[in-house]
Amino acid sequence: MTDRYAVFGNPIGHSKSPRIHSLFAAQTGQDISYQAIVAEREGFAAAISAFIAAGDGPARGANVTVPFKEEAFRLATQRTPRAEAAGAVNTLTFDAGAISGDNTDGAGLIRDLTHNLGCDPAGRRILLLGAGGAARGVILPLLLENPAELVIANRNEETAARLALEFADSFARLPGCALSVKPDGASFPGLGGRQFDLVINATSAGLSGAVLPLPTSVFAARCLAYEMVYGRATPFMQQAREAGARVTDGLGMLVEQAAEAFFIWRGVRPHTAPVLAALSGK
Repeated sequence: MTDRYAVFGNPIGHSKSPRIHSLFAAQTGQDISYQAIVAEREGFAAAISAFIAAGDGPARGANVTVPFKEEAFRLATQRTPRAEAAGAVNTLTFDAGAISGDNTDGAGLIRDLTHNLGCDPAGRRILLLGAGGAARGVILPLLLENPAELVIANRNEETAARLALEFADSFARLPGCALSVKPDGASFPGLGGRQFDLVINATSAGLSGAVLPLPTSVFAARCLAYEMVYGRATPFMQQAREAGARVTDGLGMLVEQAAEAFFIWRGVRPHTAPVLAALSGK
């Protein structure tokens, strides 16, 4: 019977994951089905259980997106080291009653930066906006690339400070890397006067269209502004473009993290370039 996979989120109607995995399956000759499922805000675990119990083929795995990544972490009965470090899970594997959790977001981001965008994080001043599951998933992978600096900023400065210090305890000793927090707790307005070579928006503002109170000065010359949301022009992207930054959305990260999940599930790694080209209409 055909192995079943799905992506769970709320909202989820915009998701390109079903098409991405369909293209991966066709490319690699894998017999799978993949659907998008909206879960109620308080019903994620129930939605996963219902998916596993459905009788139209074995449920093998699921991707998880906003706002359920941290709940997926708690649901997993076993977790990979990178999921443990992130405190968030975006890839679930179902096997004999066990639920394994992994986080492929960081791997997807790094792959997109280095292979698709020609942006090596090593030695760069990086600003990461946000302190939720999306941000947590990329902190360790970014640190392992040895940036000159990684600053975490958030509307709630105490949340940002706690997150930065949590990772600093373990990873700030990496050669050539310093995980820093502004004395004011890395609030957005407190970033005035600072400049960065790579600014990554991991907040949910792009989904809601909210404007971040971000000083325009954070975008250094030749800065890359990376919006994790894809498929829309967000206020963050507009601000960065007006500041002269090079701007990209998160479509490449989406495809690359999906390829990592596909490899986890099927044991074969698809080529991402033709899928990216198909999705972007090139």
